[in-house]
Amino acid sequence: MSEAKEIEAVVHLYVEGMTFANEAAMRKAFHPRAAIVGNYDGALEWLSRDEFIKAVAEEGGAEPGTQPYMDIQIIDIAGDAANVKVVDEFAGARFTDYLSLLKVDGRWAIIHKVYYLQGQARPS
Repeated sequence: MSEAKEIEAVVHLYVEGMTFANEAAMRKAFHPRAAIVGNYDGALEWLSRDEFIKAVAEEGGAEPGTQPYMDIQIIDIAGDAANVKVVDEFAGARFTDYLSLLKVDGRWAIIHKVYYLQGQARPS
């Protein structure tokens, strides 16, 4: 499998894990020390992987049979580092996610996620 396909598989795992509140999928997609950062409802949100997974679980997953929305717009790879821009939806909101991935022990993992919640006012 090509590097780009392996990265796409991790992004799919992340989006589907988030959509259906699948903790195991999200743990597999994210490095244990990953950070999830963005402005949410006018405040800076800076979460660890486990805090993010807990927040997703508290929100709850989509109904079975739901088709997750995911539009991978950019994959940029340099050796064992990559960046992905993906537009996705969670809990009725649309996000633009910038994912930094690193190949660790032969497997791609998301090490950092910066997100933009579309439609919210931008901070000043």
